[in-house]
Amino acid sequence: MVTGVNIPETGDLDAMLTAVDQLPFIVAVFEGPQLLLVGANAATRAVLPGREVIGRPCREVLSDLAGQQFVDAYFEVYRTGEPITGRQWRAHLDQPDGSVHEMFATFTIVPWRDPDGSVRGVVGAAFDVTEMARTRQAAEAEAARLRRRYDKSRDVITELQRELLPPGLPVLPGLQVAASYLLADEDTAAGGDWFDAVARPDGRIALVVGDVVGHGITASGVMGQLRAVLQERLDSQATPTEALAAADRFAGRVRAAHATTVCLAVLDPGTGELTYCTAGHPPPLVVGADGSARFLPATGATPLGTGGMFPVRTDRLRLGDLLLLYSDGILERPLAGPAPAAELARVAADAAAGRALRESGTTAVERVCGQAVELLVRAGGHADDITLLAAQRVAAVPELVLEMPARPGGLRSARARLGDWLGALGASEQDVFVLQHALGELATNAIEHARSQDPIVVRAVLTPAGRVEASVSDRGGWRAPRRQPVRGRGLALTAQLVESLRVEPGEHGTVATVRHPLSRPARLLSRFDDAPAASGDAPEMSISEFPGGDEAHVRVAGPVDATSAARMRQELLRRSRGGTVPMTADLTGVTHLASAGVSALYQIAEHHHEQKAPLTLIASPGSPARQILDLVGLPVTP
Repeated sequence: MVTGVNIPETGDLDAMLTAVDQLPFIVAVFEGPQLLLVGANAATRAVLPGREVIGRPCREVLSDLAGQQFVDAYFEVYRTGEPITGRQWRAHLDQPDGSVHEMFATFTIVPWRDPDGSVRGVVGAAFDVTEMARTRQAAEAEAARLRRRYDKSRDVITELQRELLPPGLPVLPGLQVAASYLLADEDTAAGGDWFDAVARPDGRIALVVGDVVGHGITASGVMGQLRAVLQERLDSQATPTEALAAADRFAGRVRAAHATTVCLAVLDPGTGELTYCTAGHPPPLVVGADGSARFLPATGATPLGTGGMFPVRTDRLRLGDLLLLYSDGILERPLAGPAPAAELARVAADAAAGRALRESGTTAVERVCGQAVELLVRAGGHADDITLLAAQRVAAVPELVLEMPARPGGLRSARARLGDWLGALGASEQDVFVLQHALGELATNAIEHARSQDPIVVRAVLTPAGRVEASVSDRGGWRAPRRQPVRGRGLALTAQLVESLRVEPGEHGTVATVRHPLSRPARLLSRFDDAPAASGDAPEMSISEFPGGDEAHVRVAGPVDATSAARMRQELLRRSRGGTVPMTADLTGVTHLASAGVSALYQIAEHHHEQKAPLTLIASPGSPARQILDLVGLPVTP
């Protein structure tokens, strides 16, 4: 029964107060500036067991709720005269046995006014909604679990899609190639779009964009099988018609491959001759060197597995023309205009000419594949995967021929010139890293064996099949090498880095030749605000030391080659007192680690081993130093 209210006891009032006391929700009445509790029904007393509450101030009655905002809410209502409501607020209440009871309450606190309108106190009414809150929490937890499960499944499909797509695009003489793949919006699993670029032995390139019906792991799996069928046939010099016929037979056996659409084009970079087939797929777009844009006529072929034929058409690309193959996801955007194909042509032409986003250091094919997607989908999104594959005829980069003196001092400038030549070809950073290391090792080896007055000659050419063939030769007779403490790693490193190595000593000198395929990675797009990395001249090797108490901490940065390896060895041994002091050497900033540098590190490690002083080498995964250290087996900490 509500107690503590100054009202005469009458029968009617007793009945009314008894009714209030039986209300199935919490009711508490506070009076005066200190908010003395003057009324509390049975539901209120049930959540405050064992407490003497009537006539006591709010801060004492609800002392365990201090800091949980409930007490502050009562005083705020008294101060302002404005009600406050809360929905499913969590509260912790102390129990007589010392435990803590957690409950959730949905409440309203209103002012209690005298007839003249002044605020006399506050009245709080609340419902115990703990069960409802627990149900909500359980539902949210289950929803989160299902979301994680969905995200995990989506990640698996996305990763499968990534693995089934080609690992790289070939770099060919007189041609630049780029591709991008944008996954469907978040609520749709990756689909069956794919692209491929197959460098054929005759110097031509086969370009493919296809689209398997549906989404999910089945579509991705079928896509991978179709890509393998086409790749094998195209690599075997099959014509577009023959290759598509083989894929059509596969689609006739595999139900999930039925109605797959494909655009296949075979291009000769040297002459510009183009043969293509559109099997139910949107036709290619040609962006001319003069800024014009035209769609090639469809060939009339039907999707795979539908019983049709695969006729082809021919065309010719001029120098500077760009060919774009794409999937229909770029056209079938939710908010696409009335002429999405014309919009694609306009945006692609602007991107190719550099009239769209200003991205320095990018090729026309890279801008088209990246910017066209960004500009077309950022307003209305996209419901399907989007694939773009672009190839542009460009002037071929001439063969590299350079002569260098048979002295270590010429290695750095030769490495820079090789890097410039590879950059002009469009080689990836990884391929530049590999070939600079490989040819640097061969040049160092030639310097060690050639007569000092005879120059070293480096030649490199990109073959029509997309492989760099490079040789290092000296014109002098073989002589005994100058003494080095540790030798024999240069050729071993080179052989591990490149596809093939051949060393041919002869009466008039030695010729070492390497072959290595060039490729560039395609872009699996997820965002468009990745700024291109800044470039600059490679610094000289530097060594810095950091305070380390009884241990030496050093950081090595820049190139460690035949010129700088001896200085690194000398400086690291000096700072570790000949290997008697434990040392940590951070090599993450090393941009080039030649075999001379590896030898120096082995010598340093031997000194530390003899003195029983630990040596720790640090290099981040993927860094140039880490790649070389992993090859030679030197222990390294990430």
